Amino acid sequence: MDKSVCTEVYETIVRQYGDKKQKIMQPADILQFKQISNLSKAKVEKVMVILINSAGEAIKIKTVTVGLVNHSLVHPREIYRDAILANANSIIIVHNHPSGNVTPSAADIAVTAQVHKAGSIIGIDMIDHIIVSKTGIFSMREGGYI
Repeated sequence: MDKSVCTEVYETIVRQYGDKKQKIMQPADILQFKQISNLSKAKVEKVMVILINSAGEAIKIKTVTVGLVNHSLVHPREIYRDAILANANSIIIVHNHPSGNVTPSAADIAVTAQVHKAGSIIGIDMIDHIIVSKTGIFSMREGGYI
């Protein structure tokens, strides 16, 4: 996907700090969320989802699963359960790689495709799936997987 298109997608996501709103302009901006920045230091894999309303505001960050050192089981129903209950318009999936390597595994790629397809069916857009670690981040959208 064209980087300018990706930037436009991220410009629609807003994080509220009291009465001040900050825009997420690029994938690295998700590290502004304390839960996400802490995720990069976790010793086991965790999958989180950022729920976004129709106004582009992040309304909730939810831990979906906690796994093992090198993998975590996740299914679209767990990803979208809270999004449906919160009337979210879109989501960003975030998970960590405790190893420090942000290269997506075959399982990461397969889950991304499965969750994206499920979101298309139920009408909740998956904006991105981001892998975080102590060494950096990887955007599945910028990597061409979405």
